Amino acid sequence: MTLPREPEAVGLDLPRRDGPVKVLGTATYAYETALAGAAYLHPVQATVARGRVTELDTGAAEALEGVVAVLTHATAERLASTGNRELAVLQDDRVAFRGQVVAVVVADAPEVARHAAALVRVGYAQEEHDVELRADREDLYAPEKVNPDFPTDTAEGDVDAAMAAAAVSVEETYRTAMYHNNPMEPHATVALWEPAGDGFLTLWDSTQGVHSTRSALAAVFGLEEARVRVVCPYVGGGFGSKGQPHVNVVLAALAARAVPGRPVRLALTRQQMFCLAGYRTPTVQRCRLGADRDGTLTAVAIDVVELTSRIQEFAEQTGVPTRMMYASPNRRTTHRLAALDVPVPSWMRAPGECPGMFGPEVAMDELAERLGLDPVELRIRNEPDVEPGSGKPFSSRNLVGCLREGAARFGWAQRDPRPGVRRRGDWLVGTGVAASTYPVSRMSKSTATIRREGERYVAEIGAADLGTGTWTTLAQITADALGVPVARVAVRIGDTDYPVASVAGGSSGMTTWGSAVVEAARAFRARYGDEPPEGAEASGDVGPADERFAMHAFGAQFAEAHVHADTGEVRVRRLLGVFAAGRIINPRTARSQFVGGMTMGLSMALHESSVLDPRTGHVVNHDLADYHITANADVEGIEAHWLPEHDPHVNAMGSKGIGEIGIVGTAAAVSNAVWHACGVRVRDLPITLDKVLPALERPSAGG
Repeated sequence: MTLPREPEAVGLDLPRRDGPVKVLGTATYAYETALAGAAYLHPVQATVARGRVTELDTGAAEALEGVVAVLTHATAERLASTGNRELAVLQDDRVAFRGQVVAVVVADAPEVARHAAALVRVGYAQEEHDVELRADREDLYAPEKVNPDFPTDTAEGDVDAAMAAAAVSVEETYRTAMYHNNPMEPHATVALWEPAGDGFLTLWDSTQGVHSTRSALAAVFGLEEARVRVVCPYVGGGFGSKGQPHVNVVLAALAARAVPGRPVRLALTRQQMFCLAGYRTPTVQRCRLGADRDGTLTAVAIDVVELTSRIQEFAEQTGVPTRMMYASPNRRTTHRLAALDVPVPSWMRAPGECPGMFGPEVAMDELAERLGLDPVELRIRNEPDVEPGSGKPFSSRNLVGCLREGAARFGWAQRDPRPGVRRRGDWLVGTGVAASTYPVSRMSKSTATIRREGERYVAEIGAADLGTGTWTTLAQITADALGVPVARVAVRIGDTDYPVASVAGGSSGMTTWGSAVVEAARAFRARYGDEPPEGAEASGDVGPADERFAMHAFGAQFAEAHVHADTGEVRVRRLLGVFAAGRIINPRTARSQFVGGMTMGLSMALHESSVLDPRTGHVVNHDLADYHITANADVEGIEAHWLPEHDPHVNAMGSKGIGEIGIVGTAAAVSNAVWHACGVRVRDLPITLDKVLPALERPSAGG
């Protein structure tokens, strides 16, 4: 069989390969893995936000028929590593946040486990807790770094002097809420030790990275990584929450060791996910912009305050996009944390960039208003020639193209800049714009293997598809690199038995895994030429990124908001995004990612907010009935477009990440559109009618 050079597979609009099995319900998710004799686990959670467990009465639970084990801090095995305190479950009597696991019940049926868990009686020595984030706290501190390894603070020039001398300035505070990722598939794990209770641990886990989960669990249990296997062919969404293992994985493994020879299943309930599976920290952003009368920025600054958990630090890189977005000789960014008695925050779609672009992009709109300048033009006038801070040239930067293309498609030229002058019946109508950006990331460790098996070629890599289209796009990249029809390429992913792969996070999947696949294909062709024999095989590793260039994707988001003049209700009738994200591997899956990100950004703008009761430390709207996520009825017209972009520096495919940039500018664009509709500037997300209504003009008593 020869390897002729086929037409390019990259760029084809192909349906998702995993689509049929998901639609038909035959795709096997972690919790559904067929295993005989499974037991079921249910956690017992702390009902206080801080303190110590003084009593654990498990007698009634243990006496219940069908219960096979009850584990507490007194009976659970000692873990080999407790450095990650989020994962150090059932190791002592301390309670660090409400909802922390203080015991687990294992039973023959999930209903029995849940009932027995309710029978466990827990006594506490309760201590005073603190869960309130405020920018004026005296105990704020600067972390050593912000996620993943950025400097905490940066400074260039003299921002204070530039602000004092600026012809026009903006100095405002913006707030984003606490958000929970809420994927449709809950965090779920099945664990099995073979031989019974020792030896080899297999985990079927809903994860964005099988190899990173294996590394973490091997460390926790003191095992060689070769003694741990993690399997995850399908993921029902993650949005970052499944990028790092949470306590459910450790609990399942602990319980499985305690019931020798039996697999143990654990699926968190929706309510449990609000305290055990991560969330996005709320932020307080003090933004300062100074400009000359012509709109040239002379000062840019953002000071961010956010929260973290006392037991495990996570510092979101909220101020990082401000460091490179626009040109200015004077710049400053800072991050300060409040360590509180709350669960550990974590990654959520576009960490840093998503909340971090809200304040600055609304501030840019406010600056344009004060200058009497079009907000699209203001952004264009402040395009940097090189990346601010590093001084590196951009591998490509097409923000201006996105702004202009988006403005043309949206009909921006017909916009009256005055707020509150356009009306359709009882609805005030406005339009807004915001820019978006996301870095091009390539992880340092991934390997792919390509093998000929009969009439097809198989690419193996331990990657994950959390709904992004990896099953399909990796096949296209493989086919393109080999020069064969994509129909003759099979892909195997989602298992640590396959070569090591980085986590699916930071919009780095295709950049990293695709690069490894291309290297494997090059090695394959170099070794076997155009006539590879049966069983021919070659591997390739991801290469280093080109450090000479600053690499980012860019976009422009346009929104049309309608505000009801009497009720303050907000409806977003149109969203339009234009992106410059390198070479698009598959237009169908790309559009899905862009539209999904924009929809999630709309949800952030209008609906989502986790309400933390300071009296109890408890998120009170901890289900999908009270934590409203944008639904079909909330979404009207959404369009996603992209510019053709050739960037030979980013990777062999010329691609940039697309999974996260869609969410980044959306909330700011919606906020700006609401202001333009009714003249009310909402700087505190979400934009709910109670924030709009008091500022709307009221009709006179006689009218």
